[in-house]
Amino acid sequence: MPDRAPQPVDRQLPTDEARDLISLVRDIAQREIAPKAAEEEDAGRFPREVFSLLSESGLLGLPYDAEYGGGEQPYEVYLQVLEELAMARLTVGLGVSVHTLASYALAAYGTKEQQVEHLPAMLGGGLLGAYCLSEPSSGSDAASLRTKAVRDGDDWVITGTKAWITHGGIADFYTVMARTGEEGPRGITAFLVPGDAEGLSGAAPEKKMGMKGSPTAQVHFDGVRVPDERRLGEEGQGFAIALAALDSGRLGIAACAIGVAQAALDEAVAYASGRRQFGRPISDFQGLRFMLADMATQIEAGRALYLTAARLRDAGRPFAKQAAMAKLHCTDTAMKVTTDAVQILGGYGYTADFPAERYMREAKVLQIVEGTNQIQRMVIARHLAGPEGR
Repeated sequence: MPDRAPQPVDRQLPTDEARDLISLVRDIAQREIAPKAAEEEDAGRFPREVFSLLSESGLLGLPYDAEYGGGEQPYEVYLQVLEELAMARLTVGLGVSVHTLASYALAAYGTKEQQVEHLPAMLGGGLLGAYCLSEPSSGSDAASLRTKAVRDGDDWVITGTKAWITHGGIADFYTVMARTGEEGPRGITAFLVPGDAEGLSGAAPEKKMGMKGSPTAQVHFDGVRVPDERRLGEEGQGFAIALAALDSGRLGIAACAIGVAQAALDEAVAYASGRRQFGRPISDFQGLRFMLADMATQIEAGRALYLTAARLRDAGRPFAKQAAMAKLHCTDTAMKVTTDAVQILGGYGYTADFPAERYMREAKVLQIVEGTNQIQRMVIARHLAGPEGR
């Protein structure tokens, strides 16, 4: 069956620097990431060396200030980098998004002294971060979290368990939301916890249906002592910090979803163009042509939606509603497109010999992480009709 190489996405980028950046990312993706993706995902291997390369290449701190080693790129550029990485391997694209999310609290709410001390290593020093909000009994209802931080002189002592933590057990630093005061959102504070802190441990990684190369695990805090200098923001400000981080993080998930969907579409087009039945390529049949057209249209719509939200963010305008819309639409699109790609490949689509089935398994988690799509609908509805129960 002849191969049909996918055409690179035709991107609208604001500067020559951004175009050079995308070229660099594509080169790394094609040379270092994509060739090993299927084998390493099947083996459940996390590609830490790839993240070291990305850090050396300046790709782990793209939206942050150059003063601290960041790339100082607008979100509309950073998100398209994520999309390119996710096209090659979701474990890498999502991992960069989570690292960026974990760096957000310090970059946006840390003191100047904290930023000078910690950000350069986080953004370009080879470190890898994790974001700790969810717990075994608090997922969508994050304000009910139970992990506690108790003041002890100049330190805080953190005790509790976080759940569903990407990079759990292997991260070099954790941005942790813990209860320091009253019940509800006003009693939560954010902390920057080093990965080698005494009393911090990661459980065995979850056994997942997809993204097997990306470790997702519970993280236990057994009396972890953290100096007050590692508190981020004011006491009781942690939940607001968490929500602000998630607004941006949802755009990262949206971009990753479009990357997975684009990879599935490329696979489906290549297969349909090379597979012959009844004496001609199956891409000649109207039913399949219409499927491909619908897949491509939904991908373009999703890309436009996340870029619109990103440009609002870059302009300093409110973007929470558009971020929720982008996360909702793009991840639903990824699920639909990857399912259709499996269908187009027929029996081959159901085998591990082709990547379509992996894309479908990976797409599912994107409808769940960083706020399920049911939560996104609640967020959008609140912007339209106001809070519930008024």
